[in-house]
Amino acid sequence: MAKKKSSRLGKIGRWIRRALLIMFLSSLVYIILCKWIMPPITITQAANAFGYGLKRDYVSWNDISYNIKLAAIASEDQTYPDHSGFDWDAIEKSLRPKKKGKKTRIPLGGGASTITQQVAKNVFLWQGGGIDRFIRKVPELYFTKMIEWIWGKQRILEVYLNVIEMGPGIFGVEAASRAYFGKGARNLSRAEAAMIIACLPNPKRFSVQPMSRRVAWRYPQIVQQMHNIEDDPDIQAIIR
Repeated sequence: MAKKKSSRLGKIGRWIRRALLIMFLSSLVYIILCKWIMPPITITQAANAFGYGLKRDYVSWNDISYNIKLAAIASEDQTYPDHSGFDWDAIEKSLRPKKKGKKTRIPLGGGASTITQQVAKNVFLWQGGGIDRFIRKVPELYFTKMIEWIWGKQRILEVYLNVIEMGPGIFGVEAASRAYFGKGARNLSRAEAAMIIACLPNPKRFSVQPMSRRVAWRYPQIVQQMHNIEDDPDIQAIIR
């Protein structure tokens, strides 16, 4: 009886190891492929397609406005050139208990995601809050480190600007630019680029057209931050 149980446990252990190896190798192949090709579809895009439709048009690095590359870093991740996937100072700060009586809608540990983490989540994983958010953190750590090592900063930013949701069912800067301003992404002005980025992180609630109060309040701040960080040589090395 004990031998049968031990044999059964051994088989389960071998099956788990084999499954983990297959998952690792298949994910590694997909990560390497996505260094050169855009992901065919993401879980987030597929989920939105049923309720909001799917508007997207992947474009190359050279067809993305310098202005929106700068706006994304200015608004979402100003330490982007310097970190290796995680902004540990921002994470530590986000985990501090909030002051008594101070209201916030950001959960403990939230609001500290880097651009790399957002790409890992949007390309390879799923959205969601509550317990799902904590379950997602382990694979998110893996994918974040892998794309930093394999893709590099410029490719990560290129994918980010192509796959991130920028309106209900609108994914990527090209689809957003055409929907809101009737032009290609390469022709976005500073203000227009800042308006699109200002709809993050909730593009279904914070709209560019018609402009929501939050976007109207936020986009001038992004324009100012763009001016503040633009001369940083590390940022220039990425976005040029």
